[in-house]
Amino acid sequence: MPTKSTSRLSLTLCVSFFLGSMTVDPSQVSSAQETKAADGGALEGKVVFSGTPPGPRKIIPTQDLEVCGSARDEPRIVLGKDNTVRGAIVYLKGVQKAKPFQKPKKPPVIDNVKCKFEPEVQVVPTGTELLVHNSDPILHNTHGFLIAGTSKRTVFNHALPQKGQQFKSSLKQPGIVDVRCDIHGHMQAWILVAENPYYAVTKEDGAFAIKDIPPGKYTLVTFQPHTGTTETPVTVEAKKTNNVTVELKK
Repeated sequence: MPTKSTSRLSLTLCVSFFLGSMTVDPSQVSSAQETKAADGGALEGKVVFSGTPPGPRKIIPTQDLEVCGSARDEPRIVLGKDNTVRGAIVYLKGVQKAKPFQKPKKPPVIDNVKCKFEPEVQVVPTGTELLVHNSDPILHNTHGFLIAGTSKRTVFNHALPQKGQQFKSSLKQPGIVDVRCDIHGHMQAWILVAENPYYAVTKEDGAFAIKDIPPGKYTLVTFQPHTGTTETPVTVEAKKTNNVTVELKK
């Protein structure tokens, strides 16, 4: 006779398979016309936080403590010298012409490691096959939601009951994906599914650089989980570098 835990796992696997197999209408995906951008310009700058830094987020694991660890504090936003912001996603929207995407050296991965997602922030091109992996000897259910305004929609949902288990998920629609574990509520990561190759993730000192951009006026979007989305108008000149500082507020 099946136990309650076995029934729960079977139900999770069935739901995961159904939702994980859902596809996105390709007509909803927008892409820029490819160009060599021989006279392209560049954007360089930093992302900084303006105001009083927020207090930490309290992490309180409630199960699988031997893997997830004990209660602890984690920063809501990682700040460096002069309040520079590490791990913010910076990208251009509304791009009509763009250089081709560079093929990644290896498939992008989101891994469950000691009840954390690694990496916590990453960017992948639209249409990417994302590898969802479990490095822990416990059940995780990795669930990705595409953020659309005030709503969220499942784009992948995979139960991973065994260490070393993995699934592939095709990310067909551009936007920010909020990744959670349905088993361990404190786990969270973010993925930008990019519709053009003009993006960056800020470094330790908050710096970013985006190159080979066709000249024109654009909107530079900066996303950080605590502050949300900030939009900055920018102008790119042929064969020149425009410096920009983005201020995030909460």
